[in-house]
Amino acid sequence: MDNLTIGYLGVAAIMVLLALRVPISFALGSVSFVGIWLVRSKGAALGLIGSLPHDFASSWELSAVPMFLLMGAVAYQTGLTSSLYTAARLWLNELPGGLAVATNFTAAGFAAASGSSIATSAAVGRLAIPEMLKFGYDKALATGTVAASGTLGALIPPSIAFVIYGWFTEQSVGMLLMAGLIPGLLTAALYTVMIVGRCIVDPSLAPKVAIKVTWREKFQALLQVWPMPVLVLGVIGSIYSGMATPTEAGALGAAFALIIGAFMGNLNKKTLGDSVRDALRTTSSLFFLAIGAVMLTRFLAMAGIPGFIADLVSHLELGPVSLVIALSIVYLILGMFLDPIGVMLLTLPVFLPAFDALDMNLIWVGVIVVKMIEVGLLTPPVGLNVYVVKNVAGDSVPLQTVFKGVLWFLGCEVIIMALLIAFPGISLWLPSLMHMG
Repeated sequence: MDNLTIGYLGVAAIMVLLALRVPISFALGSVSFVGIWLVRSKGAALGLIGSLPHDFASSWELSAVPMFLLMGAVAYQTGLTSSLYTAARLWLNELPGGLAVATNFTAAGFAAASGSSIATSAAVGRLAIPEMLKFGYDKALATGTVAASGTLGALIPPSIAFVIYGWFTEQSVGMLLMAGLIPGLLTAALYTVMIVGRCIVDPSLAPKVAIKVTWREKFQALLQVWPMPVLVLGVIGSIYSGMATPTEAGALGAAFALIIGAFMGNLNKKTLGDSVRDALRTTSSLFFLAIGAVMLTRFLAMAGIPGFIADLVSHLELGPVSLVIALSIVYLILGMFLDPIGVMLLTLPVFLPAFDALDMNLIWVGVIVVKMIEVGLLTPPVGLNVYVVKNVAGDSVPLQTVFKGVLWFLGCEVIIMALLIAFPGISLWLPSLMHMG
């Protein structure tokens, strides 16, 4: 049996294991270990197992991951999210679907301090869903808004997905984080237009909230929000200006979150312990997953699959747009069954040779990839954000209602994806300014 056949049998074996619900990190790692043993030798496989975890965990670029996660955990545990939602609710209440719009912008704001879509959905959902249901909002609209706006955590910097993608593809993490900013804001804006438009056409979706709010109350609410923009602008500004690397910015963000929490009187032994545990738990699961993906990359390289794929792309004469559309279809299908980071790390070893063969801009590709894993968080039957929101909403909202609610947002995603593919400058403008600087 030649090496190429072993490589493709390995990929098939991974698909079978995933279909059997084997954890993706174990599926990638175990199949890659056996594949390297068959292609090279037992010693090569054992040598990789012995060195890779240490090399991976000691990577400077990836140390940004636990820092960003800790920053988001502290922001949530110390109550920064609740003040953000209160201010958004008071200022946007007069709009049609005002509570849903406030939820959308709260999620965008929290995403900028979290880096995690699932954490964003859980945190914002606990605040916003009971409030919207109390005022008679349509259940599908209420839960769908939280599930969809939570995905902004994958795109708006700081983004864990961009950090891992940048490390994996050897691209500038700072430029990737900046590349996601405008697409993330564009997504939030289009969501808002859709929510307001639907509520104008059908006011029963979002009954008018009869609350009289004075300008004094509005500005008082804004005064409570100051920690969040300070935190976000500090992180994004330090990366954009070149004053700090993403890792340093993550450490600064985590330190600022702790200082702000202490200043506001919300940081104690319990909130600190919960924040650290949340960050450690998520970091360890991500690292196990990424180590398995790196092993898969080594295995496929030894089997000769990257060269085969590059030759295949050359013979098929696929253009960059055709390849991105094909990638989007693959991500849409896999996103129905696998977690988003897992989808990205499973597919990058296969698609990267094709991107290289066409000399595609990997910063632009990174935005497309992260956008598609974001969509995968919403697609049935396994849209992770949908299940998170269902868990927050409880038995009062059926799972199918949440999926029904996100369909409108998936329609927005089709428009946004078309714009990002047709106009790469949407993603590349901010990184180009960094490069010029």
